[in-house]
Amino acid sequence: MTGVAKRVAYSAMLVALAMIFSYIETLIPFSFGIPGIKLGLANLVVLLGLYFLKPMQVAEISAIRIVLAAFLFGNMASLIYSLAGGLLSFLVMLALLKACKGFSPVGVSVAGGVSHNIGQLLVAMVIVESRSVLYYLPVLMIAGLVTGLLVGVAGTHVRRYLTKIWERGL
Repeated sequence: MTGVAKRVAYSAMLVALAMIFSYIETLIPFSFGIPGIKLGLANLVVLLGLYFLKPMQVAEISAIRIVLAAFLFGNMASLIYSLAGGLLSFLVMLALLKACKGFSPVGVSVAGGVSHNIGQLLVAMVIVESRSVLYYLPVLMIAGLVTGLLVGVAGTHVRRYLTKIWERGL
């Protein structure tokens, strides 16, 4: 298989996996009555992708997943919020991995979860034309911390397994 075909095949598989995670997330009532809070299972694909793939490929996977999930499980508003949160989250996680080598997948994931919520909150401020939504910031910070922690712990375990497979060239 050529390099381009391999990259496309990996990307397609990871988008499909992220879509499965997004669908599973719609079935899990995780929000506990707080609107807008999700577990972020699909972020596991982005987190692991940052360790094994080129950043641009991971950005493409994330963007495609967000657009598809919004059309299948959400609406235009969810697309806008998810793109903003996903982009900020991706950039923060990438920056931590590139600039600060000491961050574990858990730390990177927590930063990603928190920044995802901040990105969505910034979009909400623009849409409602008010800073009053900032009162929601502490709740979103805690939610990003908790969900980022859960995804990061899962990512740590999956990364160990994938590293062994990746080193064998499979």
